[in-house]
Amino acid sequence: MKGNRHLGLQRAGAWLLLILAVLAPAGASAEEPIKAVATFSILGDLVRQVGGDRVAVTNLVGPDADAHSFSPSPDDARRLASADIVFVNGLGFEGWMERLIRASGTKAPVIVASSGAKTIAGSRDHADHDHGDVADNHEDPHAWQSVANAKLYVAAIRDGLSRIDAAHAATYAENARVYTDKLDALDAEIRMTIAEIPEARRRIITTHDSFGYYTQAYGLRFVAPQGLSTDSEAGPRDVARIIRQIRQQKIPAVFLESIADPRLMQQIARESGAKVGGKVYSDALSAADGPAPGYLEMMRANLRAFRDALG
Repeated sequence: MKGNRHLGLQRAGAWLLLILAVLAPAGASAEEPIKAVATFSILGDLVRQVGGDRVAVTNLVGPDADAHSFSPSPDDARRLASADIVFVNGLGFEGWMERLIRASGTKAPVIVASSGAKTIAGSRDHADHDHGDVADNHEDPHAWQSVANAKLYVAAIRDGLSRIDAAHAATYAENARVYTDKLDALDAEIRMTIAEIPEARRRIITTHDSFGYYTQAYGLRFVAPQGLSTDSEAGPRDVARIIRQIRQQKIPAVFLESIADPRLMQQIARESGAKVGGKVYSDALSAADGPAPGYLEMMRANLRAFRDALG
């Protein structure tokens, strides 16, 4: 009798283990997520969209922060050292990145997200992002401001993740396809909204020259007292030139960039008579509870600001 009871307990225990195994969530013992590092928040969001649950993304330059003036820390070097893959914008945007990669000793592949993008020349600049002198008309690094280029970023991210995690390449391809459909809808929305703004009013002032791709893609003209980098300084002649241009061309609004000191633009608005059209997001997303926590939201927040000030 005692032996039967013991055998019964053994069988009950076996059944319990089987039930727990069946009820355990699929993938409970699955692989760890891919550790990805992105240089700035806009790029980090695109990596998250393609990577989904398979990828844990860390941004070196966070929301509302300026990648132009960023100074890496030892913690950033450690993040790179432990990364499985690193995503950069390229085109000279992260002038500090090459030194950081060397200092970290990382062996992770470095994916240049803009590698397939159709680039344009920068209109003018005073200093590059590494605080050195450069010639005028070098490539504008802000390629993501054209949705067509953002789609090429997504393709580069998909291919990079698939290269190091081939077992989940189909997942990355599907995530990229779904997100690209959303980008197509966004592109159509921008074109439709800009078309409704009278052509004579499609001119605005922003802090630095970060919307060249937007101009090329959508026909909205931007004028900036600073060059391609916020490291470049707008001198008195730059400010005077902008004020004259606003008055002569009757430019209706100036916009404050989320990453920039607002005082320069407030001075220009005050002296020119243009109104301050609100805040726009050029090189960084907002915090999660702000109006631009992702790329799609950022582009739509900017579009609303342009429409409301110019329409």
